[in-house]
Amino acid sequence: ILISSTLTLFFFNLLCILFIVDTEDISHPSPLLHAHLGDNVILQCFYPDRNSYISWYKLAVGQKPQLVSTIYKYDGGAQFHTEFKDNPRFTVQSGNGFFHLHISNTQPSDSATYVCGGINVNVMEFKNGIILILKGSSKTVVQQPVSESPGDSVTLNCTIHTETCAGEHSVYWFRHGSGESRPGIIYTHGDRSDQCEKSPEAGSPTQSCVYNLPKRNLSLSDAGTYYCAVASCGEILFGNGTKLDIKDSLHYVALNLSNKKNRFRRQRSNMEEETVYSGIRQ
Repeated sequence: ILISSTLTLFFFNLLCILFIVDTEDISHPSPLLHAHLGDNVILQCFYPDRNSYISWYKLAVGQKPQLVSTIYKYDGGAQFHTEFKDNPRFTVQSGNGFFHLHISNTQPSDSATYVCGGINVNVMEFKNGIILILKGSSKTVVQQPVSESPGDSVTLNCTIHTETCAGEHSVYWFRHGSGESRPGIIYTHGDRSDQCEKSPEAGSPTQSCVYNLPKRNLSLSDAGTYYCAVASCGEILFGNGTKLDIKDSLHYVALNLSNKKNRFRRQRSNMEEETVYSGIRQ
């Protein structure tokens, strides 16, 4: 399977999980979780009392959703399934209203979207999903913060340092706005303007590639953190995010109104008034 098609399937399934099957009661503290390879992570899930069966699912690149673990809250015993059944790196912590998934000594294959769901009257309810972003030492994606004003244009970029391999890189961007519970996905694939340069060191198998996302006529609604996801050499790499700040300007105009008289009221003594107006530049 081509990596571009598998990554497309991954993000299509991610959209289905995040936007179609949704309930406000099952919750995760954050839709994004950053960690380094080898770290121990905790994926938190809180559910309402009406859910009797709670499950964790893993959605990885090019694969169908995998059932990780389930629990029946009235007996308290969690079960693991498929490849997770005999994997000591995966454990759970459960109690009244929560079912947390623990992953120890994280590996590259753990990078995926994890979704917690609960059964209510034979209907599976989901809420968002946690995107686990793992960073390694040999392959990195670098993004930098940007500050602009409304009406400006900007090009966001993400630089990947990875091994040289055959085939094009597939690039996806998604945006997480301030106060939003989930990221919105922007699809940009096959940007021919991207540049890749091999390492100048003799015999080095590494290269650096730059991927661009142009944004024109910025508005305040464009503010947020933009993440790039790059499929390279059979795996997906996530950037640390580009924070785009949209800073507006206040313009002040002072008007001097002197000796202002009102014909319908009694004469007032001469006075000088100063009025200050402020406006937002659009």
